[in-house]
Amino acid sequence: MGPKPASVAKSADVPASSPKKSMKKGRGRPPGIEGKRSKKHRKETFSTYIYKVLKQVHPDIGISSKAMSIMNSFVNDVFERLAGEASRLTRYGKRSTISSREIQTAVRLILPGELSKHAVSEGTKSVTKYTSNIHKDD
Repeated sequence: MGPKPASVAKSADVPASSPKKSMKKGRGRPPGIEGKRSKKHRKETFSTYIYKVLKQVHPDIGISSKAMSIMNSFVNDVFERLAGEASRLTRYGKRSTISSREIQTAVRLILPGELSKHAVSEGTKSVTKYTSNIHKDD
């Protein structure tokens, strides 16, 4: 007959009365760093920026953590939609870099009517301000 498969041979070697050990690997800490804690991962959000804008528009109004979570989800959703559309437009144009032109076109395609017009004008204003500040530093 031939040798037994490894899985069958292994189970026969372990006595039935012995306690089973966990087969998971990589869960424990490497030797030598027992006392150190793992670094806590930060969740990146737009909360600070949403709060700053809220205080500019309505200084006397606060926001609950649930409302902040909803606003954060909204900003992430709009960002992903715009980035996805801008990426598609860049690929259609056979380019490898997303420029302000692709972002502007994505805004026009995704945001409806008047909201799109306001977003484009605010974006243009911001890009103009940014480029004028870059040239001042030179």
